[in-house]
Amino acid sequence: MARIGLLTGCALLLLPACQGGGNSAAANDGAAMNAAGQNAAGTNDMAAATPALQATSASDYLAKAGAGDLFEIQSSQAVLEKTKNAKVRDFATMMVKAHQQSTAKLKAAAGEAKLTVKPPVLTSDQQAMLDAIKSAPADGVDMVYAAHQRTAHEAALQLHRSYAADGDMAPLRRAAGEIVPVVESHIQHLADLPQQ
Repeated sequence: MARIGLLTGCALLLLPACQGGGNSAAANDGAAMNAAGQNAAGTNDMAAATPALQATSASDYLAKAGAGDLFEIQSSQAVLEKTKNAKVRDFATMMVKAHQQSTAKLKAAAGEAKLTVKPPVLTSDQQAMLDAIKSAPADGVDMVYAAHQRTAHEAALQLHRSYAADGDMAPLRRAAGEIVPVVESHIQHLADLPQQ
């Protein structure tokens, strides 16, 4: 139980942006935490110490949301390569589609606001979670994936709620508000997945 709580904190740092692909200097942010806090199960025991996800500007929100979507898509594609669990497969398939849709929604809102959207980059924590899913054995990947999904979705929910309430660009506030119930639905579906 404590591990899931810690994972949730970690996901809050990882889900911030809902798009794209790649890795960058952001990896340095989590490298120390990852080196100190990663346990044998590939989960991050330092996650509870991570700060809450909030975006104060449109560019910050887009970066965090893009990274979050990118993590959801890539982690779901990774678990689909290993899992035999029908519920996990259904959830992962839903995640790929839903996060491609939220990425498109945010790009459209950014266009309406006359903003340029940079390609998303995973944070170091997101990359560590993705690596844990990819390296998990087939008989353990479902629990690793589910735990990281819980963390990531809690972070995404906080990010989108925060921006919907206090964001600085109306088109993005509207998009964030439309994404909130989708993320809430995903969190409800997570209850059907394996738990630690």
